[in-house]
Amino acid sequence: ETLKAFDREVNAFVDYMFGPRDARVRGWFLLDSYLPTFFLTGAYLLCIWLGNKFMKNRPPFSLRPHLIVYNLGITLLSFYMLIELILATWEGGYNLQCQNLHSAGEADIRVAKVLWWYYFSKVIEFMDTIFFVLRKKSSQITFLHVYHHATMFNIWWCVLNWIPCGQSFFGPTLNSFIHVLMYSYYGLSVIPSMHKYLWWKKYLTQAQLIQFLLTIVHTLSAAVKPCGFPFGCLMFQSSYMATLVILFINFYIKTYRKAPSRTAVKETPVTTEIKNGFHKDYFAAANGLQNNKKAQ
Repeated sequence: ETLKAFDREVNAFVDYMFGPRDARVRGWFLLDSYLPTFFLTGAYLLCIWLGNKFMKNRPPFSLRPHLIVYNLGITLLSFYMLIELILATWEGGYNLQCQNLHSAGEADIRVAKVLWWYYFSKVIEFMDTIFFVLRKKSSQITFLHVYHHATMFNIWWCVLNWIPCGQSFFGPTLNSFIHVLMYSYYGLSVIPSMHKYLWWKKYLTQAQLIQFLLTIVHTLSAAVKPCGFPFGCLMFQSSYMATLVILFINFYIKTYRKAPSRTAVKETPVTTEIKNGFHKDYFAAANGLQNNKKAQ
């Protein structure tokens, strides 16, 4: 009874903050109450802390078969979301510059169903970090990494409850396309014989940054020429994406613009595997290839 009362209070508060929810998604798994999303996020953060303590004096796990299956699964899910979003928005005659929440009828419902999977994929992708913990790649669990994972899952709970279609479609469409490439890369990177073909990591990283910028431009386009999509949501999304751009540019400069040390110049580069655990949006910190370390 105490938990139910707390649940009612929390949901009454978010309803007060954001207004009436979209009735079309009521009853969908995980959406009616904020507590499951909140507790799953808390469990994710707790697993990072406890997992690092647990692994401190233990050897890292290999997990190669698990990584191959995991990356393949995320790749297929991303491909499904990409195709379904393209077909649904085409069917609904979505306007690229600005699309409201109710004019496309059944196509809006179709888009919302795909975006629910996009929301749910964010909790699946918590495993990126768990793989890092089990592989003892704690140096890769940066603020950028944890910030993005934790916030995206919570933000998309709000998106699905209040703006589950319309202008919300663009970012996930781009991101799903990038994920198809990215998780394919991750899966191939855990197969040693494929390393020589994975020269394109830097270009995928650049594509991620372009994705953020395009999403901001698309979001602001609806503010320039309004179509009824909530203005506050547009401003919030633009601001959040701006934080990712800033953090990601900082990450990119440190990763790709850093002058090699004398030790690194003298050593013969050895390509090795970086295990899963970092978010799709940050390639150099995820299952890719890294120089100057010997493969375990």
